[in-house]
Amino acid sequence: MSKIIDVTVPLSADLPVWPGDPAFRLEFTQRMADGQHCNLSRLSLGSHAGTHVDAPYHFVADGTTVDELPLEILIGKARVVSVPVRDAIGREHLEALDLRDDIRLLIKTRNSGTLQQPAFHGDFVYLTPDAATYLVQAGLKLVGIDYLSIDRHPSKDHPAHHVLLEAGVVVVEGLDLSQVEPGEYDMTCLPLRVAGADGAPARVVLKPRM
Repeated sequence: MSKIIDVTVPLSADLPVWPGDPAFRLEFTQRMADGQHCNLSRLSLGSHAGTHVDAPYHFVADGTTVDELPLEILIGKARVVSVPVRDAIGREHLEALDLRDDIRLLIKTRNSGTLQQPAFHGDFVYLTPDAATYLVQAGLKLVGIDYLSIDRHPSKDHPAHHVLLEAGVVVVEGLDLSQVEPGEYDMTCLPLRVAGADGAPARVVLKPRM
C-alpha cells in the first residue's frame, strides 16, 4: 500500500499568520480533568490560517465562494515540482516544466518547512504576475505553494492572486512539501465547507501514483 503523505500544517498557537490576520486559538470550555463529562473546545482562527484554500471570491467581488468549489478540481492527479529559486518564480521557470498534461500543480520551494517555525517570514518565494498568467494559459485549474501567499510580501495589489482567481483557478497556500519528492500524486484537498466564505483551512494529503 502506498504511503499517504499529509502536507497539511498543524493548526496551533505556534502557527505563523499573515500580518494582520487573526491568530489561531484553541480554548477549552469543558475539561474532564476539571470533573466535567467531556472535553470541549472553542476554535478561533482566520479563513486563511495554515494550509488553506483561496476561492475566487477572495479577490473577485462576484467570484465563487469556497463552499461552491467543485470537488472534481480539489481531488485528483496533482504534480509536485521543485523550483529552487531565491525569490520570484518567473514564467521561464514554469515553461521549462512542460505542464501540458497537468491541471493541478503544487510548487515546492525553499519555503517548505518554514511554517513549522512560529515567526512570520516575509522573504518567501512567490509567483510573478507573468508566471501566474502562464499557468492560466497552460490550463491549470489548481495551483498550490508552500507558504502563506502566492504573492510577494508586502503587496498592495496582489497581482498573482488576481490573475489566477479571476480565471477561476483555485489557489492552495500554506502547504508543507518538505517531505515530498517531485512527481505525480493523487491529491485530496478538502477545505471546510463554510457557506459564503472567501477561503477556508483545508486538510491536504497526497498518495504517490503507481
